[in-house]
Amino acid sequence: MSMFCYQCQETAGGKGCTVRGVCGKNEEVAKLQDLLIYTLKGISEIIVKGKVDVESLGDTNYEMLNSLFMTITNANFDDQAIERQIRKMIAVRDRLRESVDIKSLHDAATFTVDSRDSMLKKASSVGVLATENEDIRSLREMITYGLKGMAAYTEHANNIGKENLEINTFIYEALAATLDDSLTADDLVALTLKTGEYGVKAMALLDEANTSRFGNPEITEVNIGVRKNPAILISGHDLADLEQLLEQTKGTGVDVYTHSEMLPAHYYPAFKKYDHFVGNYGNAWWRQIYEFDSFHGPILFTTNCIVPPRKEEIRKRIFTTGSTGFPGCKHITADEDGKKDFSEIIALAKTLPPPDEIETGSIVGGFAHNQVLALADKIVEAVKSGAIKKFFVMAGCDGRMKSREYYTKFAAALPKDTVILTAGCAKYRYNKLGLGDIDGIPRVLDAGQCNDCYSLAVIALKLKEVFDLDDINKLPIAFNVAWYEQKAVIVLLALLYLGIKNIHLGPTLPGFLSPNVANVLVEKFGIAGIGTVDGDIEMFMAR
Repeated sequence: MSMFCYQCQETAGGKGCTVRGVCGKNEEVAKLQDLLIYTLKGISEIIVKGKVDVESLGDTNYEMLNSLFMTITNANFDDQAIERQIRKMIAVRDRLRESVDIKSLHDAATFTVDSRDSMLKKASSVGVLATENEDIRSLREMITYGLKGMAAYTEHANNIGKENLEINTFIYEALAATLDDSLTADDLVALTLKTGEYGVKAMALLDEANTSRFGNPEITEVNIGVRKNPAILISGHDLADLEQLLEQTKGTGVDVYTHSEMLPAHYYPAFKKYDHFVGNYGNAWWRQIYEFDSFHGPILFTTNCIVPPRKEEIRKRIFTTGSTGFPGCKHITADEDGKKDFSEIIALAKTLPPPDEIETGSIVGGFAHNQVLALADKIVEAVKSGAIKKFFVMAGCDGRMKSREYYTKFAAALPKDTVILTAGCAKYRYNKLGLGDIDGIPRVLDAGQCNDCYSLAVIALKLKEVFDLDDINKLPIAFNVAWYEQKAVIVLLALLYLGIKNIHLGPTLPGFLSPNVANVLVEKFGIAGIGTVDGDIEMFMAR
């Protein structure tokens, strides 16, 4: 096989992509990503064995996060950018190695490469399949994917000026542990749960960063129609990038629309002062191959969720920043003060037609933990009176598979006395169905982006306290979660760490779970897949 990758839900045959990624990455990109991860593991071993003070590492901490983020599905397809990052991190690794006295180091901390060919040759021997034992491989990869998601959330927080070096320290420790052949499957299961623990810390850090800078999300009606002005579409997750774009487009006559996971930005009070921040355009990330055609203006990707454009005309309108990249697309970097110059995007927008209207109306969101807890008395009364029989957490990701229609049908078929708690782009499967409300409480409560699954956990823990329960699993809450990539992995591990059991995961279970590891998750945590809509609803309601 020319490559091997099984980190996302859509991996070929549910087993692994071996020629080209379903996401669109080619063999070289896949191999270079493998080598970048291998290099990060070597750096981590040096830091852990050399007992290097993490606080003293400065920019290296951020570069580690950014490197991990670059390898997340649909983030960076630019082989040259990944090669540059490998060279940068090898230089960091070698400087660190010279500064400490360690007698024995893994090959990841010492290997050398010069040309692209030597990189690709080395990458062929250090990828996923380099770990022969299937169960150890499965656990190592699950930890690594969790760390990728954790790094993404931590980087976003760093971009807003919030840092928790305990998280960085754990990332080094966990990456180094994936090189340690003395660790047993039981050791790695324990490390998997610890990864979930630090996933909670990372999401809490980002929540603090977002709310301290932009205010607590509040109930908001978001326009999904368009105006007649030229416009820019911003996608991804990074609110700091959005803030800079809105500031730079003030008074230019150019409107700004959100796309996919950027939709929840409308819920934050700080962004409501911008009258050119018009609304949300389109749906989940994978629909971009249809919707970018009709938008007409430039698109700024701040994080992952890029689908390789089919048309050259669209590629010329795509700009990337942060961890993202695509060959031939202009990449915008920050200066030493973190400022980014979006003038080229604004200038291009002025030369292009306004977006075509693809839908009209509005959608309501903004139900993060602070807002929901403000409604706690009303919600508790609705539960006690029987008006609300059960909450369904249907957070997570959307994707292209036809099998994901299950989630739309599931939401539509739920009894009218149930409420959906959601976060992430999975919401696009049902947030426009018009499911109504229960005594003024909308039946779809959108907490925000995928990282705002933290809000759903906070809400559940608060309800456990309000109802004076000794076990969170006794709440009238069921978990039917869709997943796609590695940020969903860290959310899952965080939920397991918090003691939440009987989570149903779909549309398929991860391909990186070996049969034995899958059995552990089933027996210890009650993890299960999905079945039929009617059968699953009957099962959930009976619990």
